Amino acid sequence: MPYFLDFFLHLDKHLDVLISSYGNWSYFILFLIVFCETGLVITPFLPGDSLLFAAGALCAQGSLSVITLGLLLLVAAIAGDALNYQVGRIVGPRVFEHRSPWIRMFFRKEYLEKTQQFYEKYGGKTIIIARFVPIVRTFAPFLAGVGKMNYLKFALYNVSGAVLWIVLLLGAGYLFGGVPVVKRNFGTVILLIIIVSILPAIIEIIRSKRSARAAG
Repeated sequence: MPYFLDFFLHLDKHLDVLISSYGNWSYFILFLIVFCETGLVITPFLPGDSLLFAAGALCAQGSLSVITLGLLLLVAAIAGDALNYQVGRIVGPRVFEHRSPWIRMFFRKEYLEKTQQFYEKYGGKTIIIARFVPIVRTFAPFLAGVGKMNYLKFALYNVSGAVLWIVLLLGAGYLFGGVPVVKRNFGTVILLIIIVSILPAIIEIIRSKRSARAAG
């Protein structure tokens, strides 16, 4: 069980094993991970940016087709956000008032307030920017649905953000994953990608705390 959890939660580090074990089924598994990471608010912990980079690197080695994988992951990212939006639109703000401890664990009112502030600052572009920020990537489309953002406008940002996210991260892995210095320090590169991904969220938390202290 511990090995399975490690394999699942750190799939980006075990892709070579996955591909050698499951062959073409690897496409479906990667599709499912990206779809769940973007489409289900209960799975924001799944790998995103690092997974795309690692998958791109393996595509460069001939393990997978970068075109096929890119198209599949693009569909997964778009469909995931679309599902998340619809769920948010259906359940509405009332989910944040629910008394169930399990529901409150995932749907905290501060998430709604923080994301609303994010929307006020960046507008609809939040959907695009959120693609590159773990956790926020999962909650932004859900809260766009809660706030009943115009769907055509949401769809435009959804597709644009998905294309940028998949092309940049998968493409970076494809172009640079095979470079000798990157191959020798692949674990460090993945770690740096994760750090860079969560950096905006950390900065925002620090700013919020400073603002709260200044207001107090």
